[in-house]
Amino acid sequence: MLYQLYETQRALMSPFSEFASASSKLYNHPLSPFTHTPMAQRVSAGLDLMHRLAKEYEKPQFNITSVKVDGVDVAVQEQVPINKPFCRLLRFKRFTDNPAVLSKLKEQPTVLVVAPLSGHHSTLLRETVRNLLVDHKVFITDWTDARMVPTEAGPFHLDDYIAYVQEFIRHIGPEVHVISVCQPTVPVLAAVSLMASAGEFTPRTLTMMGGPIDARKSPTAVNNLAMNKSYEWFENNVIYRVPVNYPGNGRRVYPGFLQHSGFIAMNPDRHLKSHYDYFMDLMRGEDESADFHRSFYDEYNAVLDMPAEYYLDTIKTIFQDFALVNGTWEVDGALVRPQDITTSALLTIEGELDDISGAGQTRAAHDLCTGIPKARQFHYDVEGAGHYGIFSGRRWRELVYPEVRDFIASHQSAPRTAKASQAATKPAAKKAAPARKRAR
Repeated sequence: MLYQLYETQRALMSPFSEFASASSKLYNHPLSPFTHTPMAQRVSAGLDLMHRLAKEYEKPQFNITSVKVDGVDVAVQEQVPINKPFCRLLRFKRFTDNPAVLSKLKEQPTVLVVAPLSGHHSTLLRETVRNLLVDHKVFITDWTDARMVPTEAGPFHLDDYIAYVQEFIRHIGPEVHVISVCQPTVPVLAAVSLMASAGEFTPRTLTMMGGPIDARKSPTAVNNLAMNKSYEWFENNVIYRVPVNYPGNGRRVYPGFLQHSGFIAMNPDRHLKSHYDYFMDLMRGEDESADFHRSFYDEYNAVLDMPAEYYLDTIKTIFQDFALVNGTWEVDGALVRPQDITTSALLTIEGELDDISGAGQTRAAHDLCTGIPKARQFHYDVEGAGHYGIFSGRRWRELVYPEVRDFIASHQSAPRTAKASQAATKPAAKKAAPARKRAR
């Protein structure tokens, strides 16, 4: 019933939001007589803020149409190699007629970025993708809003998520490097572990960033909520059915608007200040700061519904049973054994100020992946970085990305056999040594 009430409210507010937007422009347009009335700038700013608080935020686009490689503009086109009911595999294909740059592009490593299915759309990793495209061929998982998936497509469990990741890895091939950001670190590790146990190839490298591999370590407010409430509490209090005005009518979901409320509740003072600053920027005519606010909240306020089965499986498996670290997780009857991974290299990354995945939670992957030689295991702590800072913003560009790029490059041509790995990875370990040194 709550979802239906929310939709009713949204429908009622929509005309007022559009009216506020139009009125704001009326008081701010150079040809409008209202622009020259007293307090016109203040009225325009207030109406603009009202519009943004009441409007519906749709899924943003990546809008990555080109990237500079060696100073040359290279065109980028989005392609969809695999289209599943709950996810699209996107490829950012680069095109150029410059022979030197084309030759370089062909030799670059291939990266699969596994984006979170935890509220926000994959476009939250836009900056991650943009930087990676300079030195890599890039694929990314683009998860579908569950309210847009008809019930005929069936349910979507955590096991299905793992199957999707495995299918994408197999499609790209054995030379792939996998980067998982936040929530996907756990199912990605499970997917690769199962592939290793079955004797399949595993990715050349695994980069895991800010994820709850072991949520018992330094638990955050997010972890405490998941651990201190029962499974039944989540099922009875946050799961609702999609209203009739969406293709997924009747599907059980964890609604995006509830997730968004949780995001805001974690730092209400910061968001209030941000909106006040936006109002003052509009008043002062500081367009650059106002545009930055719009860009950030266009992304931050765009949320998706998660399938109920997947969300509840995640709560139970990762945050209540700790099945991965306890060695009790079974997927289709097969035990998840990270120790069976032997031919991949592992890099874990944590933000010093991460308030979503606490210190040590991602690093715990090293304790599980005992089959990977120590010479191919690395960890990097990002000083001063919060959760989002490890994959976007200045610290991502200046600190994290160079480490990820060099880590991937150093293992791009390393021998794949576990037997030869101890000796063969010594040069790679030297290249990545600065990251280990800074981490300590």
